[in-house]
Amino acid sequence: MNQDYRVLLYYKYVDIENAEEFTEEHLAYCKELGLKGRILIATEGINGTVSGTVEQTDAYIAHMNANPLFADMIYKIDEAEGHAFKKMKVRYRPELVTLRLENDVDPNKTTGKHLKPKEFFEAMQQEDTVVIDARNDYEYDLGHFRGSVRPDINTFKELPQWIKENKKNFEGKKILTYCTGGVRCEKFSGWLLDEGFEDVSQLDGGIVTYGKDPEVQGELWDGQCYVFDDRISVPINRKEHVVVGKDHFSGEPCERYVNCANPECNKKILSSEENEHRYLRSCSSECREHPRNRYIAEHGLSEEEVAERLEAIREEAQVN
Repeated sequence: MNQDYRVLLYYKYVDIENAEEFTEEHLAYCKELGLKGRILIATEGINGTVSGTVEQTDAYIAHMNANPLFADMIYKIDEAEGHAFKKMKVRYRPELVTLRLENDVDPNKTTGKHLKPKEFFEAMQQEDTVVIDARNDYEYDLGHFRGSVRPDINTFKELPQWIKENKKNFEGKKILTYCTGGVRCEKFSGWLLDEGFEDVSQLDGGIVTYGKDPEVQGELWDGQCYVFDDRISVPINRKEHVVVGKDHFSGEPCERYVNCANPECNKKILSSEENEHRYLRSCSSECREHPRNRYIAEHGLSEEEVAERLEAIREEAQVN
């Protein structure tokens, strides 16, 4: 079925002069066009996801193609029923992806070998190969390549230190790495090479491209792929769907993400709708009792009602 809207995912590492000025101009253009989304711009390039009608997204691609800096930029395109964002944001950042390395990596000079989906599929099954997920823990928990390594990190900038602490697990191995669209792996794989790892490859175009490839059809991917827009997740494996996400409260299969109601926590947790309400959309007892708990405010719960809910949860915990 044809959809009226599309979502574009794209990036390119390229030197942008007067990047802050370009950011302001680009925001004005996107708003005038009627797009919504999130675009990051740095002196080292551009990284964006935008949604709009077919006509709007076609116009955007044509506009970018007319600029020599972005003429060869590749777009991953998803059909959609409507906008995937509520607003249009274009922000200037010191880095496209936040690593804060002492010695920065230029992906145009140093990066891992790019493997097409079929090549990546075959490489994953070779001996002495380790597949490292370059995303955050909550992204991995919703879906990942079968047998891949889950770094114990909350943000991308923690990944290099985690690798250093676990270096012995990867030495002498063929390293494959992947992320949503490819932008994080460009730098991460380059950093791995700088760290002395010799055989480093990355999934060209990221998970999203892998899921659209007609040959592999997303095979060996389990779960869903987390995306940073209102869709939350997209399917990847077109041959079989294996749920790997587990409800934070019950441990049952779950692919529904919510944010902890404690504004000081805001942790992403997998939860059924039933458990969201049962546990006040809070990841812990401390968060449930936080004075600024958003769930309590949103549902207008009285102190008595909250006390009853908390007591019921405590009793349930004692029984289990």
